[in-house]
Amino acid sequence: MRILRSEATSQRPRDSVSRTRSFTAPAGLSFRDQILNEDCLAALARLPESSVDLVFADPPYNLQLAGNLTRPDQSLVDAVDDDWDQFASFAAYDEFTRAWLAGARRAMKPNATLFVIGSYHNIFRVGSILQDLGFWILNDIVWRKANPMPNFRGRRFTNAHETLIWAARDSNAKKYTFHYEALKAGNEDLQARSDWYLPLCTGAERLKDEGGNKTHPTQKPEALLQRVLLSTSNPGDLVLDPFFGTGTTGAVAKRLGRHFLGIERDPVYAKAAAERIAMVEPLSGDLLIQPTSKREEPRVAFVTLLDNGMIAPGTDLSDAKGRYVATVRPDGQIIANGIVGSIHKIGALVQGLPACNGWTFWHITRGKERVAIDSFRSEIRAALKVA
Repeated sequence: MRILRSEATSQRPRDSVSRTRSFTAPAGLSFRDQILNEDCLAALARLPESSVDLVFADPPYNLQLAGNLTRPDQSLVDAVDDDWDQFASFAAYDEFTRAWLAGARRAMKPNATLFVIGSYHNIFRVGSILQDLGFWILNDIVWRKANPMPNFRGRRFTNAHETLIWAARDSNAKKYTFHYEALKAGNEDLQARSDWYLPLCTGAERLKDEGGNKTHPTQKPEALLQRVLLSTSNPGDLVLDPFFGTGTTGAVAKRLGRHFLGIERDPVYAKAAAERIAMVEPLSGDLLIQPTSKREEPRVAFVTLLDNGMIAPGTDLSDAKGRYVATVRPDGQIIANGIVGSIHKIGALVQGLPACNGWTFWHITRGKERVAIDSFRSEIRAALKVA
């Protein structure tokens, strides 16, 4: 993995976002698994259009700290007061936000999605600009911190959460990646919720310099990025992080068999990220294979079972307990109580219900057992995958 530097790493002016220096990429350069050590606006402008599958952005929060923050014992709190988080005004912050979001959107594939994380200082402004630019918000997710920093002055509630906005490139993006079934299975067969209870980045995961100080003040926990990537990307996808920092996105992407592209203007952060990612061992590919979700499986019509000789016209179907019976017609419809219709319509009718999944409701008798007709559909889908 290489760190690619611009001719001179540009610094974002506090009152403008227009002055950036260009970087000329070598011919044939692949952006996969690279760190671009330059200003994010210049780098985003050079990325191929519609080239990334997922964006995770942890932009400056514009915390607006008015002075030093101290604990009750008067010791100084290590707050975020770095130059990259300083903006001259809300208007300057909004201009910067609009510029990087537009650049990220241009690089996103039509069905790519974007996560942006923030606090109450900035996330509402970011959300408004997202909508202005045409993004389609899918969820807001609350990261509830297991170990938040206390409110030392006792004048406000403890800031115990941050917010992630998850958005599609536009309202037409219908086939974006979301592993609903996998998330549900990992959550004890309950739908995954939009509140995530995760600890801050601490212990051995926290990168520190030779003096024992934090390398980066706002390093995100790998558990957070793992949740994002497993939920909304696939092995082999390219994940863009325009505010790469110390490379949490890259480390998690490499471990999970994804590719990454990090943009980080600070050479110290970029170097720390490269060294960190180099130490990561990818997981076995067998652990990363994502089963096809039911929504993605090829459609199989009931008449296809007849065409393939799995069910013959005149066969009687019944429910699992044998309470209801219908007969298969040669055109793929079934008949019960003199009424003809689809397996779903007749299944609902005999039960007196508004709807029914005929594939799981209707069965065929094979010997002493009743077999769901859905098992035959699964055989056809398996054959289609092989083909």
